[in-house]
Amino acid sequence: MIFLKYFALANKSLSLKFNDLIFSFFDLRSFVVSLDSKFNFDSNALFRQKDILEMRDLSEEDEMEIEASKFNLNYIKLDGNVGCMVNGAGLAMATMDIIKIAGGEPANFLDVGGTASAETVKNGFRIILADKNVKSILINIFGGIVRCDRVARGVVQAVDELGLNVPVIVRLNGTNAKEAKEILSNSDVSVIAASGMRDAAEKAVEAIKY
Repeated sequence: MIFLKYFALANKSLSLKFNDLIFSFFDLRSFVVSLDSKFNFDSNALFRQKDILEMRDLSEEDEMEIEASKFNLNYIKLDGNVGCMVNGAGLAMATMDIIKIAGGEPANFLDVGGTASAETVKNGFRIILADKNVKSILINIFGGIVRCDRVARGVVQAVDELGLNVPVIVRLNGTNAKEAKEILSNSDVSVIAASGMRDAAEKAVEAIKY
């Protein structure tokens, strides 16, 4: 088991599961043989495991999740109709919770990460809108590493280029939030500003009714 532990650490495996182990004897030596096993690897370390990566079966994965990974976006499709674009897994979970509290259902989990650019935001919009169930989009960004003004420019660019036909609710707080609000208010794009998370969630749910 010590060997397995160090093997897992060396290969960046998150978990190893052995369902069946047998003892085998050959040439006066004994061996422990696994009849069935499962390995779960850290996706950030797959570049070290080219032989493992070659066994990846994309047909077993969601098409839009694969597309999102090309842009370093973490995306999981859900069954609701309120699209979510946030930065940070914790904020994403909180956003989905408050959408449900407001009477809606989140359509996805999409985390743009801490290095979101205008291009990242545009690709996020494109991926969210690939889901025909999405009737409104809630953008909830806390500007820490990522600056709110950069996200705001991405929103303006995405709305201009993609020609969105669903309501977009934006809540920006943190670094350069004031500048971001000015960018949105001075643009020609139609977005709904929100002052807080609850306000944003309620507006996102309410917008679907119209």
